[in-house]
Amino acid sequence: MNVAAIGRRTPPLAALALSVVALSTSAILVRYSAAPSVIKAFYRVVITVGVLAPWALTRYRGDFGRLRPRDALLAGVTGVALAVHFAAWFESLEWTSVAASVTLVQSQPLFVAVGAWALLDERVTRRRAVGILVAVSGMVAMSLGELGSGVALAGGRPLYGNALAVLAAVAFAGYALAGRSIRQRVSLVPYVTVVYVVCAVALLALVIHQGHSLTGYPPREWALFAAMALGPGLAGHTVINWVLAHVDSSVVSVSLLGEPLGSTLLALVLLSEVPTLATVVGGAVVLLGIAVTSTSDPGAGDESGADPVPDGA
Repeated sequence: MNVAAIGRRTPPLAALALSVVALSTSAILVRYSAAPSVIKAFYRVVITVGVLAPWALTRYRGDFGRLRPRDALLAGVTGVALAVHFAAWFESLEWTSVAASVTLVQSQPLFVAVGAWALLDERVTRRRAVGILVAVSGMVAMSLGELGSGVALAGGRPLYGNALAVLAAVAFAGYALAGRSIRQRVSLVPYVTVVYVVCAVALLALVIHQGHSLTGYPPREWALFAAMALGPGLAGHTVINWVLAHVDSSVVSVSLLGEPLGSTLLALVLLSEVPTLATVVGGAVVLLGIAVTSTSDPGAGDESGADPVPDGA
């Protein structure tokens, strides 16, 4: 398969649209699986590595050899941050609605903006500050509204599930910020491969710590693990990384806001999960704030606004 030739024949906007559709299935696939959350996250990453590694080691062998120690360490940091993102987000879906979880985890551009200001001394424009405040107010309204409405999912702890989704967004922001500089020097495929290997090791440590078995799951679960990796993972986030080389990053960032909408509609149809009024209104405010933040200046959306891996989400 000539991947480069396929890439040249693929319209970037069409690829972006398909990737958003693929991302929208992520929460549904996670919900369909009855395995422990960290097991789902672990096998999603392991299967992705299994698909990427042979191609990466064959085509980009020289790039791995030129990886500097500092860059390798930074890639390791991003891998751990990505592991926290996956573990927290998958677990959040056990406790809160798909609509709330996916909307909140998509708020990572807000934390990227704050982190870039605090750690990289990047200027925060007035428009971006307004966007952050709007999104945060939407998060608060959504969470308090769900709490008051008595939303009950697998134990009825929507506030806890929402907090985990926000933690996942923060972890992804850390992953994005750590990966900014290294992606300027290292090709995408070697970078993603190293990050995913470290992420898998970190998730494996968490699996062992929690005492879960790595085997004994029925065929349906293995099919779902594979679907998580091949759909939202490779067809979703990895394709978005290719799109970022051809489409303005702010367009990509705003397009990714279609994921919460797609996931909510799929949850309504496939899981009979009707979002509360608080979720709909608060979610709309959050997405508005994210859109304002992501488009607040020409460089706002950069690669951090899209997942250089794969899924969050």
